[in-house]
Amino acid sequence: MTSVAEKSRVGTAETPPPRTARRASAWVRRAPLLPALVFMIIVTQLPFVATLVISFMDWNAYYPDERGFAGFDNFARVFTDVNMRDAVWTTILLTVGVVLISLLLGLGIALLLDRKFRGRGAVRTMMIAPFLVVPVAAALIWKHALYNPEYGLFNGALTWIWGLFGSDNPPQPDWISNMPLWAVIFSLVWQWTPFMMLILLAGLQGRPLDVIEAARIDGANSWQIFRSMTLPHLRQYLELGALLGSIYIVQNFDAVFTITSGGLGTANLPYTIYQIFYQAHDYGRASAAAVIVVIGTIAIATFALRTVSSLFKEEAGR
Repeated sequence: MTSVAEKSRVGTAETPPPRTARRASAWVRRAPLLPALVFMIIVTQLPFVATLVISFMDWNAYYPDERGFAGFDNFARVFTDVNMRDAVWTTILLTVGVVLISLLLGLGIALLLDRKFRGRGAVRTMMIAPFLVVPVAAALIWKHALYNPEYGLFNGALTWIWGLFGSDNPPQPDWISNMPLWAVIFSLVWQWTPFMMLILLAGLQGRPLDVIEAARIDGANSWQIFRSMTLPHLRQYLELGALLGSIYIVQNFDAVFTITSGGLGTANLPYTIYQIFYQAHDYGRASAAAVIVVIGTIAIATFALRTVSSLFKEEAGR
C-alpha cells in the first residue's frame, strides 16, 4: 500500500504550480532579453516617434520664428509635390529593375551551382563576395573603376575589342551621363544577385529529389522538370527574395548619392528626403515623407513575414 507521505508527494507532483510561480519563471526566462529590448526601443522607436511628431509641425530652419503645428499640411505637400512624385516613380523603376534582374540572374546562377562539380564550394564563396562589399565602396568601384570614360574597365574593353578589328577610333561613351538610372541599377544588381542566389539555392536544395528522379524515368526532359516541378517549388522563395529585396532597394541611398548625386533623374525617395532635410532644411516636410516611406516599407515587410511563415509551415509539414 502507498503510504500517506508517498500520496502527498504524488499529489504535489501532479498539482500544477501556482500562477505566481509561473509568472516568476516566465520573468526569469525573459529577464536576459530586457536590456536588448530597452536598447532597441531607444535606438529605433524613440527616433521614429520624434520623426512622427516633427512631421505634424511647420519647422523650417530658415524661418525659426514661424515654427508651429501644421496638422496634415506636410503630408498634403508631400503628395502634391512634383519632385516627390518623380522620386516615387524613380524609386519604383529602380526597385523593380534591380529586383527582377537580380532574381533572374540569381536563379540562373543557383541552377548552375546546384550541380555537382569540382570546386563548387570555392565558387559559391566567390559568388557571395559582392554582397559583402560595403555599399558605398561598391558604388565607388562602379563609378570609377568601371564607368569612368577615360580609364574605366568598360571603355577599356571597348578599345580592346575594336582593336581586334583594326579600328583606331573605338566608342568611348560616358556611361553615367548616357544612362544614369541604368548605371545605378547595374551597380545594385551586381551587389544583390548573390543575395537572391542564396535564397533560391536554399530552395533548390529542398526539392524532393525522388519525385524528380521518377519524372526523369517517366521521360520528362530538363525543361519540363524545371517548368512543372522546380519553378512551382521555388515560387515562395522567389516571392521572399522579391519582397526582401524590395524592402532594402526602396531605402537605398548609397548608390544614388555616390554615382549620380541624385542628378539626371535618379533622385529616389531617400535621396529626395535627404535634399529636403539637409539642403532645404524643411524638417517637417522631410519627416512626413520619411513616415510615408516607413509605412510603405512596413507594408512590404508584412508580406515578407507572411511568406516566411508559410515557408516554415511547409517545411514543418513535410
